[in-house]
Amino acid sequence: MKIGIIDIGSNSVRLGMLADGKTLFKKLETTRLAEGLSKSGKLSQKSIERTASAVEQFFAEAKEEGAEKVYAFATAAVRTAQNGGDFVSRVRQICGIEVDVISGGLEAEIGVLGALGVKNGGVIDIGGASTEVIVKKDGEYLFSKSIDIGAVRLNDIAGHNKELLEQAISDKLGDLGKFTAGRYKMYAIGGTATTIAALKHGFYSPEITHGTVLTFEEVERYATELLTLTVEEVRALGGMQYERADVIGGACLLLARLMQRLNIKVITVSEADNIEGYCVYKEGAK
Repeated sequence: MKIGIIDIGSNSVRLGMLADGKTLFKKLETTRLAEGLSKSGKLSQKSIERTASAVEQFFAEAKEEGAEKVYAFATAAVRTAQNGGDFVSRVRQICGIEVDVISGGLEAEIGVLGALGVKNGGVIDIGGASTEVIVKKDGEYLFSKSIDIGAVRLNDIAGHNKELLEQAISDKLGDLGKFTAGRYKMYAIGGTATTIAALKHGFYSPEITHGTVLTFEEVERYATELLTLTVEEVRALGGMQYERADVIGGACLLLARLMQRLNIKVITVSEADNIEGYCVYKEGAK
C-alpha cells in the first residue's frame, strides 16, 4: 500500500511517498511559513496562501502516484502562531485534507523513530521555528526537549550578525540543563543537517549525504565561514539549496552550539526523518 506523508514545516513543505515500509521518494517546496512569525506572533496571509498551495499540490501528486492514504502534519509555525487555525482551515478548504498539528514532544519522537527505528541513540532536528533534541535507550526516552528557535526564526531575529545570533541561541539553550548526549550515537535530521553534509561533499544526493559524519570542528568551521559570506556567495557554493542560503549560517551555528552544549563530538546525518517516523506513528512498523 502506498502512503503519502506531507510534512508542513516552518521553512519548507515536503512530500514523502512510502510503500511497505520503504521510502520511494521525497520532494520539497520552500514556502517560509514561519517568515516574520517571531516578530508578529502570527502567520502572514501570504505565507499561509503559498504554503497551503504547496500542500494542495503535494496532496494531488500523492493521489496521482497511487497513494491510498495521505497524511499531513504541521510543526512549530502552526502550533505557536496565534492564527495557526486559519492555516489549518485554509488547507481543509482548498483540498479537504485535515492537518494534524503535532506537539513539540511528538515532533521529537517521530524524528527519532524515523532516524533510529528501535535502535538506541539520539536525534537533533533543527527546523525553521523550533529545534528538537531527543535521546532514547532500550525503548525509554532519557531526554527530550523542544526549543522554540530554528533557522527561520534566527534569521528573522539576527540575520547574519554572528554576535546577535550567538546571544539568541544562548538565550534559548539555557533550559537544556547538564544532560550529556555525547555518550550516545547521535544523528542530525532536517534541512540544516543535510545541507551541511551536501557542502562537505560539494553536491547534494540523498544516497551520499545519508550517513555523513560531521565533527564539531567541521560544523563550527562551516558556521564561521557561512556567516562571513554574502547570501549570493553562499548560494554559489556546491551543494547549497538556493532557498536555504539566507538561513543556513545561523542554523549551522545553532547546531554547533547544541553539539558543544551537549558534549557531542561527532554527529551522523540521516535522510530518514520525521516523514518515516510519522508513517510508523500512524500505520505501525511494516
